[in-house]
Amino acid sequence: MEPHILILGAPGAGKGTQSRRIAEEYDVEHVTTGDALRANKHMETEHGTPASYMDEGELVPDPVVNEIVRAALDEADGYVLDGYPRNLSQAEYLHEITDLDVVLYLDVDEEELVHRLTGRRLDPETGDIYHVEYDPAEDEEVAERLVQREDDTEETVRERLRVYRENTEPVVEFYDDEGALVRIDGEQSPDEVWKDVRDTIDSNA
Repeated sequence: MEPHILILGAPGAGKGTQSRRIAEEYDVEHVTTGDALRANKHMETEHGTPASYMDEGELVPDPVVNEIVRAALDEADGYVLDGYPRNLSQAEYLHEITDLDVVLYLDVDEEELVHRLTGRRLDPETGDIYHVEYDPAEDEEVAERLVQREDDTEETVRERLRVYRENTEPVVEFYDDEGALVRIDGEQSPDEVWKDVRDTIDSNA
């Protein structure tokens, strides 16, 4: 049976990078809330369709997100779940509908997260993301057109991290209390993080 993996971590912790590597290495689905909502935005639930909220620019409520995630997991043999659960009630719902083999938590200090996120730059022509320190654009022409996204300014980043802590720390505690949580030092290089991630999955799944 393919592994059921949940990956947790603050914005900028590297969940996307590691999730893609997990999906490739273990041949499992990379399930993100955003992708699941977009793929099923017209799915009828008793609380309406995701589109009815998304088109108004509103947050999709938990019961709708829960049903969409459930549908995505039902279709996957194995998966790495990224971006869900965002709060305790979602974690409790997930606990009811599936068995997780391992919960990975990418642990990164807040100042490092701020440094990573505020240093990101977007190429508006290609959509590629660079970083002023870790991954600068080598092409001078590209470097000149890079911009900082609005949600990557320091004020916005610190607010995103505050909201994340408020909502998601109880989720981390929930899995910690269950004994399912494995903390990974997310401040290492991506390759070192990947080695720890792979070792953890191999010994738990």
